[in-house]
Parts: sequence; structure tokens; C-alpha cells
Amino acid sequence: MSEAQGKGRLDGMVAIITGAGSQGPGIGNGRAAAILMAREGARVCVADNVLERAELTASMIRAEGNEAFAMQADVTSDADCRKVVEETLRRYARLDILDNNVGIDPGIVSVVDVDEATWDLTMNVNVKSMMLMSKHAIPAMAATGGGSIITISSLSALRPRGLTPYTTSKGAVIALTQAMAVDHAPQGIRVNCIAPGPVFTPMVQAQGMTPERRALRAKASPLGIEGTAWDIGWAAVYLASPQARWVTGIVLPVDGGLSLLGPAR
Repeated sequence: MSEAQGKGRLDGMVAIITGAGSQGPGIGNGRAAAILMAREGARVCVADNVLERAELTASMIRAEGNEAFAMQADVTSDADCRKVVEETLRRYARLDILDNNVGIDPGIVSVVDVDEATWDLTMNVNVKSMMLMSKHAIPAMAATGGGSIITISSLSALRPRGLTPYTTSKGAVIALTQAMAVDHAPQGIRVNCIAPGPVFTPMVQAQGMTPERRALRAKASPLGIEGTAWDIGWAAVYLASPQARWVTGIVLPVDGGLSLLGPAR
């Protein structure tokens, strides 16, 4: 699926993908979405807080003959979010898609144990960033008749398992998604959320994932196979495409069926 050729689903569209670098070698959710959207015909702004990571993604897109440019941006900064949208409009004169991929996970910690700085940072990166990017993207989308905003939550928001700051922030992402879907439907803007299960990405690898643990995670789902960033990227392509024209405010689990198993234990 990672090598599938595009069918022009997003021809003529312009997309901003945040968190589109990867923390180490390989393909993270944002990088996968950027590559796949470009293959489908979108011109892509690749935004990341580390410019070199964004440049690598953009170069991968251009190497396939598609169009992208890279920007460094701290998406917890209102000024940076505005700058990303303005530069995209300067280059391409429109904006159709915003895919919010930025997120951090401080690990297993309860409200008793978490410190205030960690809590605030998690909320800023995981929730505030999506609000700020959407704040600047929505007027640009509305000016040309609408668009699609995609947010990335997590299976942890649906099945809490001890990652309390992360789970809370990802639950807030779902609420933000649904609120924006209602607020901006009259402007032709659809807002949908993807809730990934335990996919294997460079960020997971950097957290010390062992082969044994990786195999256990794969077997835990009803499908019994491992998810990858490409699975999340393809879900984003669908939600961005005209084929999802009547879909807004949904939470789409991409998790091999794990959300069917009830609360985590």
C-alpha cells in the first residue's frame, strides 16, 4: 500500500500537513499523509518544528515528480500558524486541506503524579496547536468554497490505559473536531478525526519499542496484524477527498479492530 500510485483524488487541491517530518528514519503519520496526498494530486506544504525533517519529506515528494515545499513552524505559536497559512496562500492562492498531525505522549502518569508543566505542554502541543492552525486555515478555505480539516486523536481517547495527560488531550481533540464541524459546516468546511491504534512509527521506535513488544501489539488486535503510518495516511486521503463530501464530525478508528474490545485493562 505504501507504493500504491495515486488516482488523482485530490487533483487541484492544496494541503497543509503539520508534523510532517519523522522523528528518525522511516515514515510517521504526517510524512505518510503528505506523500500520499501529493501522489493524489495535491500541492503540499510540509510543516514541522524541525526544518530538516520537513525538507526531507518535501524532497521525497518532489523525487516522485509531485509538488511540495517545507516550512519550519512551532504550531503552538499563533504567529507561526498564521505564517504557514499565509505562505501557502502566497504560493498556491488557495487552501483545501489541513491535516493536523502534531502530538506528544508523556507516558504512563496519573493526575496525582503529573507535574503542571508536563500537563500544560501536552495540552498546548496536542490541542492548542490544532485550534491555532484551524483558526488561520478556516478563513482561507471559506474564501474558496470550503475544505477539509483532519485531526489526529488516538485510540487512547476511546480506551484509556494509564496515559492520563495524553488521553485527556486526545479526548479534547475529538471534542474540538466535532465543535468545529458544527461551527463551520455552513462555510462548506468538513472536520473529521482519525483515532489511530498502536501503529508502528519512528516516534514509537524512538521510545524504545522492542521486537517482542512490537509483535505483541500486532497480535492484540482482532485482525492480528500491525498497523503502520500508511494506514493513517490513507484514512486522511479519504477524509480529504471529494468521496467524503457528506462526512463530517466523525471519529474514525484505524486500529485493526481494537476499539471493539472494550476498555483497556
